[in-house]
Amino acid sequence: MKTLRFYSSSSSSSTCLILLLHIFSLFLSSNTTPTTDREKFDSLLRLPQSGSTRTRLRSKRVLFVGDFGAKGDGITDDSKAFKNAWEVACSIPTRTRILIPSGRTYLIHPVDIAGPCRSKVTLMISGTIIAPINPDAWIGLNRRKWLYFHGVNHLTIEGGGTVDGMGQEWWARSCKTNSTNPCRHAPTAITFHRCKNLKVKNIMIVNSQKMHMAFTNCMRVLASHLQVIAPATSPNTDGIHISVSKGVEVKDSIIRTGDDCISIVSNSSRVRIVNIVCGPGHGISIGSLGKSNSWSHVRDVVVDAAFLSNTENGVRIKTWQGGSGFASNIAFRNVVMDNVSNPIIIDQYYCDSQLPCLNQTLAVKVENISFIHIKGTSATDEAIRFACSDDSPCEGLYLEDVQLLPSNGEITRSFCWAAQGSSLGSVDPPACFSDSEEFIKQKVLINPVSLEYGGKATL
Repeated sequence: MKTLRFYSSSSSSSTCLILLLHIFSLFLSSNTTPTTDREKFDSLLRLPQSGSTRTRLRSKRVLFVGDFGAKGDGITDDSKAFKNAWEVACSIPTRTRILIPSGRTYLIHPVDIAGPCRSKVTLMISGTIIAPINPDAWIGLNRRKWLYFHGVNHLTIEGGGTVDGMGQEWWARSCKTNSTNPCRHAPTAITFHRCKNLKVKNIMIVNSQKMHMAFTNCMRVLASHLQVIAPATSPNTDGIHISVSKGVEVKDSIIRTGDDCISIVSNSSRVRIVNIVCGPGHGISIGSLGKSNSWSHVRDVVVDAAFLSNTENGVRIKTWQGGSGFASNIAFRNVVMDNVSNPIIIDQYYCDSQLPCLNQTLAVKVENISFIHIKGTSATDEAIRFACSDDSPCEGLYLEDVQLLPSNGEITRSFCWAAQGSSLGSVDPPACFSDSEEFIKQKVLINPVSLEYGGKATL
């Protein structure tokens, strides 16, 4: 018979935690001036610089959107000019750049930006692109899309500028904001679909209508030096969403939104998340997986070096009852948390629905998950929660060097249900895995994707 176990630890070791956090923050902030923890981490990241044009223009082909009729006054619809510039750039057999210059604001309505192109294209966003304020601009169009790139190979987007989804009216009409509102789709600010060899770097994305940036069915993606910003109260505004994609790296970025800073879902693999500042938001999530009895898998994921502050969750795996597939070979390591609710959580009973979810026996399999060098403070008494499926228990869970003390000076505890694994070294609050010898084995896989990515990331 399964037993429910709670373990508690007192806050008497808070002095030790302060020392450890100080050492870790010194590690993060080497060669920077003294400042707050968040600023120390931020200072490591080369953030977007508005109007930056320091990137060398290697190609003789530079197209200015103004030459195609764009006004850049923030009032005139510049969609046609932008689309025309893209079509010309895409047709040129040599590397081409499209320049959206600094100091101007370009109103762009929903636009479909298609490949394949004859050569590599770089979109230099040094100014500001804004969406229509009124959701009625999407009448008769796909409400899930605003800037939609698809089928493009070797695309680079950079330039230090800003993409503003102007999402305030969308948020006000959301059923998440007001339950009397109808639940309707809202656009993702920037979607990349079936793109390969993609680079997105050194831009700011703010106030998206829903998700800020999504990679779907993409391969070989590098997203770096991004700022993704929206109010903590903005509904469903995930920072970066990765779906059905392989070989994705997100690094050196700051994400502060109203939902997951980063979410990785359905059939994605070889994903690496490195040097991320997250919060406010809902943390860094695998899932949700298995909704509506669907099959999905996520595997070979590393989250390495992150600072989470005042988030509703820390590092999380969430699956629906009734789903199938697996979440496996996932490592969370070198994470510092400040006043984070639910710092470590696996939830196989996830239910984001207005109606209660039915109890179902089928479940996504969760296995070979490691949490290593996780330090900081928890805003909830329950700092570690492993709520796994009765019929498909979590297996191969591993905790090492975990110290999560209470923000409020009380106690923290761990919760386990159908969770099988092991721990090494100091773990506070203590692990609560099953005692069965079948499940407590020698050290499980600590670095599940080391063959893919090599050694530990450095700052």
